[in-house]
Amino acid sequence: MTEPLISDRPAATGCGCAAPVKFDGASPAYRRILLAVIAINAAAFLAVAGGAVIQGSAALGANALDFLADSATYAISLWAIGKSVRVRSGAALLKGASLAILAVFILGFAVWRALSGAPPEGTVITGLGLFGLLANAVAALLLVRHRDGDANVRSVWLCTRNDLIESLVVAAAGGLVWLTASRWPDLIAGAVLALIFLQSAWSIIRQSRQELRDAA
Repeated sequence: MTEPLISDRPAATGCGCAAPVKFDGASPAYRRILLAVIAINAAAFLAVAGGAVIQGSAALGANALDFLADSATYAISLWAIGKSVRVRSGAALLKGASLAILAVFILGFAVWRALSGAPPEGTVITGLGLFGLLANAVAALLLVRHRDGDANVRSVWLCTRNDLIESLVVAAAGGLVWLTASRWPDLIAGAVLALIFLQSAWSIIRQSRQELRDAA
C-alpha cells in the first residue's frame, strides 16, 4: 500500500474556529530527513567523542554526549511517527526527560573537572566545535521547514537548534582556553550548555504533557 502524504502545514478548518492540526511527521520526505540527520549525528559523535576523551574537555564531552543522545532520540522520533497522539507525546516526554538527565550529568562533569585536571588544548576544542557546527548546520537546514509541529516533531527541531548554539559555545570556549591557558572557559561552557539543555527539556516536557491531557 502506498503511504499517504501528509502536509506539514496546518490543516484548514471549515468554520475557521478550530485549532490548526499540527504536523505529526507522517510523510516520506520527513522520514528521509530524519534518517539523514541520524547519520550526521552518529558520525559527529564518533569524531567529537574521540577529542573529548583525549583532551578531557567538559565542553567537548557535552557536545559528544549530545550528538549521541540526538541520534537515539531522533530514532525514537522516527519510530513514533504515525503512532497515536498518546504514543507520540509519550515519546517526546521520554526525550525531554533524557535531555534533562543529560544536562545534569554534564553539569556534574563540569564541576568535577573544575576540581581536578589540567586545561585542555584550546585549538582542538575550537576545531572540533567548528566541525560540530558544520554538521549541525546541515541538519538544521534539512529540518528548518519542520520546526513547528506536535511535541515529537518540535523536540527534533529544538534539539537541533540547541546543537547549533552548543557548537558555537564550544568553539568560543576553545578560543578562550587557548588565549588564557585556563580550563575555566571550557568548564563554564559546559555549565552553560547544561542550562540550555534543561530549558529545552522543560519546554518539550510541558508540550508533551499538554498533548497527553488533550488526548485524554
